[in-house]
Amino acid sequence: MIAVLFIILLLIAVAIGYSTYKARAIEQAFPNVGELTDVGGFRMNAVHLLRPRGADLPPLVFIHGASGNLRDQLEAFEGPLRRRAEMLFVDRPGHGYSERGGPENAFPSGQADAIARLMDRRGIANAIIVGHSFGGAIAAAFALRHPQRTVGLLFLAPATHPWPGGIDWYYTLAAMPVIGWLFSHAFVIPAGLRRLEQGTIGVFRPNARPAGYVEKTAPALVLRPHTFRNNAADVANLLDYVKTEAPRYREITAPTVIITGDSDDIVLEELHSRGLARDIAGAELVTIHNLGHKPEYIATDVAIAALERLAGSPRDLQHIARDAEERIAGILPAT
Repeated sequence: MIAVLFIILLLIAVAIGYSTYKARAIEQAFPNVGELTDVGGFRMNAVHLLRPRGADLPPLVFIHGASGNLRDQLEAFEGPLRRRAEMLFVDRPGHGYSERGGPENAFPSGQADAIARLMDRRGIANAIIVGHSFGGAIAAAFALRHPQRTVGLLFLAPATHPWPGGIDWYYTLAAMPVIGWLFSHAFVIPAGLRRLEQGTIGVFRPNARPAGYVEKTAPALVLRPHTFRNNAADVANLLDYVKTEAPRYREITAPTVIITGDSDDIVLEELHSRGLARDIAGAELVTIHNLGHKPEYIATDVAIAALERLAGSPRDLQHIARDAEERIAGILPAT
């Protein structure tokens, strides 16, 4: 019995050592591209692109989803918008290279407040807030808690409302106090690296994942033990949080556009996106046929037109969305 226990402990120690080595290797492969800023007791990481000469859009703040980091939205939007707006791409607290901060940052409200303080430090008085997936819950929290700073809201495949069922078992396990630490430090990296390829393909399904996506956006960063546990805590807390907060979305007054796909298997558009369109007065819902969970990549033109609309320019988003559908179907060439 002692020999068996010794072997088990030895295997766990080896797994932890391997995970520590691989976590460092991941950081070497994907070093920080942002800058750390103290926001009151902890530091947040962000890429801040200053307002260019001739900019025609207000400042834009981009909030990534679960299991992500700032590179995801940076890759989608930096190129087409670099000459048009001041932009802040944020690593949410405890993700990418941002520090976690206090327990309040395990909830969208705390993360929204942290982003507001980061905007203060960066001299951004107000902005259009762009939230993808889990970032949608944070964008909604930002609008509720900082309405004077919210020029507009762009939700991309948002997760904002209660859903039936629970969450994947590994999030629940990783969020637990002791067992979660052991699981995250010994097993997540070996298992996660094997699933990374299919996992990222699944996020885009039924659309094709863009070439070089994994290399450019560094999703492997979430497999680092401390980041994985932060991510798990965020996801584990979300359902109870939105049960409480979703009824308050009717208080949001900022101009709002919601872009979603009718083939999103990650976040159900009929619950979340339609719920936001119902709850936020004047919100425009743009539903794109055969689009999955990544509108910012597959329908970037629709997202940019939505930003222009939120900035006050006349844009027929429904017409632009129909063109995107034809492009997705292969009827129109890619733009």
